[in-house]
Amino acid sequence: MKTVLVVDDSRIMRNIVKHTFSELKIPCQFIEAGNGREALQQLQTQTVHLVLLDWNMPELSGIDFLKEVRAMDQYKALPIIMITSESAKYNVIEALKNGATDYIIKPVNEKIFVEKLSKITL
Repeated sequence: MKTVLVVDDSRIMRNIVKHTFSELKIPCQFIEAGNGREALQQLQTQTVHLVLLDWNMPELSGIDFLKEVRAMDQYKALPIIMITSESAKYNVIEALKNGATDYIIKPVNEKIFVEKLSKITL
């Protein structure tokens, strides 16, 4: 079974993301982190197949997490989808330039979520 790391400082948002997977009948197990620092620790201690990542978080932001992870050879191919309220075009461009696999703007639209996930082999 594939493991998804859901990184968001909002427990409610993490639950929404997990619920969406359940509704779509995508079998996987979840690991959660409330910020980028916790996510780095999770990533280094467990096998992860997909990261769903918020931008604005305490301690280590999503974009800084993304930069750190992409600097590590073993995670260059790891799918990382930003799920954030940062909707400005320059934020999307910055995330993609720094290695985000894709970008979803909150609130999460189920159709868009499915479309983005369909591009990734889980």
